[in-house]
Amino acid sequence: MNFKFHPEVEAELNAAIDYYEERQENLGLEFAQEVYAAIHRIIGFPEAWQRMTETTRRCLTNRFPFSIVYTLKDGTIVIVAVMHLNREPGYWKKRR
Repeated sequence: MNFKFHPEVEAELNAAIDYYEERQENLGLEFAQEVYAAIHRIIGFPEAWQRMTETTRRCLTNRFPFSIVYTLKDGTIVIVAVMHLNREPGYWKKRR
């Protein structure tokens, strides 16, 4: 199964990586690795994760307070948010 990012997600992900990298060297890299590990879990089991809405699900990262919000469209996983768990929980809904 393939995946792609919603156009706004790439900037969102890069901002979070930069934030962690500013806090500690290589922490941004570790965050990025954790996000991609979560995406690979989603690819392996796309319907296993918690529903957020009728068409979206989320997979939590293990180490950082983020979730990957995604939807399935035509056999492709579309990542609609790399969402911090404690900030504006519904901001991504317009992206569906």
